[in-house]
Amino acid sequence: MVGRNRFWGASPLALGMALGLAAAALTPGARAAAGSAQPTPPGEAAEQVAQETPVAESGEAAEAEAPSDTISVTATRNPLKSFEYPGMVTVQDREDIQLLQPSSPDDILRFVPGVEFFGGPRRTGEAPSIRGFSGPDVIILFDGARQNYDSGHDGRFFIDPSVLKSVEVLRGSSSSLYGSGGTGGVIEFRTIDAGDLLTGDETVGATVSAGYQTANRERAGTFTGYTKPVEGLDIVGSVTKRDSGSIELGDGSELDNSDDDILSGLAKASYTFAEHHRIEGSFLSFNNTAEEPSNGQGLGSDDIVEKDIQSNTFRAAYGYHNPQDHLFDLDVLAYYTQAQADELRLDDLGAGPEGEVLKRDVDTVGFRLDNRSRAMLSDDIGATFTYGGEFYRDVQDGASASGDRDGVPDADTTFFGLFAQGEFAIAEPFGVLPGDVLIIPGLRFDSYRSTSDLAADNQDQAVSPSIKLAYLPVEWLNFFASYGHAFRAPSVDELYMSGVHFEIPVGAGVTNRFVSNPDLDPQRTQTFEFGGGFSFDDVLQDRDKLEIKASHFIIWGKDFIDLSVNQPELFIDCNPFIPGDCDGTTNSTNVPKAKLWGSEIELGYDGQRFLGSLGWSTIDGENRETGEKLGVLKADRLTVIGGVKVPEIDSLVGWRSTFAAKFDKVDDPSEERDAYNVHDIFFAWQPAEGPLEGLRVDLGVDNLFDADYERVFVGVPEQGRNFKALVSYSLKW
Repeated sequence: MVGRNRFWGASPLALGMALGLAAAALTPGARAAAGSAQPTPPGEAAEQVAQETPVAESGEAAEAEAPSDTISVTATRNPLKSFEYPGMVTVQDREDIQLLQPSSPDDILRFVPGVEFFGGPRRTGEAPSIRGFSGPDVIILFDGARQNYDSGHDGRFFIDPSVLKSVEVLRGSSSSLYGSGGTGGVIEFRTIDAGDLLTGDETVGATVSAGYQTANRERAGTFTGYTKPVEGLDIVGSVTKRDSGSIELGDGSELDNSDDDILSGLAKASYTFAEHHRIEGSFLSFNNTAEEPSNGQGLGSDDIVEKDIQSNTFRAAYGYHNPQDHLFDLDVLAYYTQAQADELRLDDLGAGPEGEVLKRDVDTVGFRLDNRSRAMLSDDIGATFTYGGEFYRDVQDGASASGDRDGVPDADTTFFGLFAQGEFAIAEPFGVLPGDVLIIPGLRFDSYRSTSDLAADNQDQAVSPSIKLAYLPVEWLNFFASYGHAFRAPSVDELYMSGVHFEIPVGAGVTNRFVSNPDLDPQRTQTFEFGGGFSFDDVLQDRDKLEIKASHFIIWGKDFIDLSVNQPELFIDCNPFIPGDCDGTTNSTNVPKAKLWGSEIELGYDGQRFLGSLGWSTIDGENRETGEKLGVLKADRLTVIGGVKVPEIDSLVGWRSTFAAKFDKVDDPSEERDAYNVHDIFFAWQPAEGPLEGLRVDLGVDNLFDADYERVFVGVPEQGRNFKALVSYSLKW
């Protein structure tokens, strides 16, 4: 692929240079995106960055095409070049995703600075964190639909990479647009359309692929059909089957009881009529029958269960996007998501008998409306106003053979929010300063109420203001800064959990029980961020692009929600042979004051012959009252990616490396982790013409040198050397 592939990252060497000068180039073209009278419609903007393109085109095509800019839609709910956004946002398109040959979201996002997955190698235990925030502090969206499932040990969300056309990661305070959970950031997954796979006069096509990975003996197959039978109609359907087993780890052992049997799919149709009106409906499904410990994270335990994991998302959307209409640029979305992780005990080694079924179901119904109005306030000031409202309701149901399921309370939460945001693009501000300025103020009001028969209701309101600023004194240089408030409502598990947390079979038996805390306050943060960067064209050769972006952030937290496990130490604090003497409790509490700070850098280069990126992130933090380290920190990490395009044989070959420093930002030495480095290689071949046109072969080796390493707060070594192969073939008419 020429001129489209980007892996944004950055090096420590670039930090001083990038922070000293700044980033997010707000070119005169940014004024058009942010505040002109003729913006790009959001749907079309997202599609522009996700069109399927050959790996490496040859001849005149390769010479003619220049690297294109990625478009962010999630960051402002208004199409904007990701580099021009006054903050850190990463957009990965379909080609980026394909080169990674991913089988889970962790595979896609592991090279994004500031983003880390914890939970261990098992697919069902993977959960993301952004800038040290995890769980409900990170908003997950599937085509705009919220994924609010959150469990202690069963991951956050479930989606197969085969149906994705792009992934956008917004890092930092985002509650002013997205409400509860925007403290860490937003991850939005966007699914494919037929228009992403068909070009020119093509109206129908099909793609079939088959892949294999050695570390977990995973076999995968996908069939995707797509068509645009008449003008305006877009239909796509896809089915993927994956089957995998025990995972070979870097220390030479195997992580047993890691079997997955997955069937997932997408059905999606849209119709554009009367030129500017568009309706869309979709069904996204993920089903996994997994055999693993009840706690699938870390090494797990001896209590093996058969998990029936299901995630279904139903969507209906309407959009009106008329470039000539400055008052209305409307998007309406209604959705319903179902998520469940039911467990059948296969032995009696856990806290219940063999054959017992444990249920956790979370259903979400939601509605969102947002509109953009645009105006030229003067010859030098263009404005875009984005405003709307959102409603969603989560209902959780937990059950076991004895009635309620321990730690999974029956409860529900209702959210309602209103938001407004302005984007003001100012040319030569005050008639004195050179260049352009982009100012983005935002404000959101939220109200929520959580209820359960187990304890009293919890309700509150929050106002989340923010302001972002970018200044471009010259076309290739920009400075940005932002300040924003964010909040996160307590989850129903944190508020109402009850029952047995764990048992220790010593003496008379030791039991640790959950204790409800319906008086929890929302978690609130204030974030200040500043940074900058460069954007250069024709650096090493014609039609290439070099972009550098870096930031430093400081987060002040109030009422951080922390899970407190109070368990007496056996034979020291208590006598386990005395019934109840060593019993403990687990409950959620508010940490009054906390502070986090860190830096991130992204650097990307894309040219006719080479591509490359560097990415670096660091984070630190403490309890401001006690001085203790927070339990959400990560190791300093550097990623390096390089690739060589070989259009003469329609190929791309590359190398990926991850370097993590020793992790010692802890109070307990036992929680320290050694430094590590991991290296991957990859190769892609996609003939652009001839009898093999339509064929694509992707090969790779992850953890090439079989490194034995462990990520922070995981408790198990990561996957060892993994040989990967994926072959796909497309026919289009």
